[in-house]
Amino acid sequence: MQFVNGWSTDDKRLLLNFEDGVLEVFKMHVQRGVHDHEAGGLLLGEVRGEHLSITLATIPTEHDKRMRYFFERMPFGHADVAQKIWSKSRGTTRYLGEWHTHPQDVPTPSGIDRSEWHRMACERKDKRPFLAVIVGRSDLYVELVPARGISKILRQCS
Repeated sequence: MQFVNGWSTDDKRLLLNFEDGVLEVFKMHVQRGVHDHEAGGLLLGEVRGEHLSITLATIPTEHDKRMRYFFERMPFGHADVAQKIWSKSRGTTRYLGEWHTHPQDVPTPSGIDRSEWHRMACERKDKRPFLAVIVGRSDLYVELVPARGISKILRQCS
C-alpha cells in the first residue's frame, strides 16, 4: 500500500496535499484483518486560495463508536485537538473535513457516508466544501462536498 501526498480535481484547478504525518495516521488504521474495526477522525489544515494542505489527522479516541462496518466520531478529544491547533496557529490551521476507513481495497462511499457528508457540508460556518476521505487497504477515496452543487472527486496527481 502506497498512499500519495498530491491530489487534484480533473481540471487541476484545485490541488490538495496530505503531509506525510497524515498519511502515516491513515496507514496505521487500515483495516487489514477480518476483526479490525473502522477508524476515523478530523482533517485539519490550511487553505491557500483554492488549494488545501492537510497537516494533521486526529486519531480515534476511546469514546468513538467503532465496529467492522461502522464508525461514529464522538466530539470528545477530537474537538479539543482542533480548537488547540486553531488557537495555536492563530486561525490558519482549521477544520477541513473528516476521514474514516473501509475494509475494501478501493473504498467507495456508502449512502450513509454521502448523507453525513452533505449534512456536515451544510453545517460549515465558512461555507467551504467539506473534505471527505475514506481510507481503504490499497487506495484513498477523496471528495469535496459542497452544501449546494456538485461534489468534486479528487484523483492522485501523476
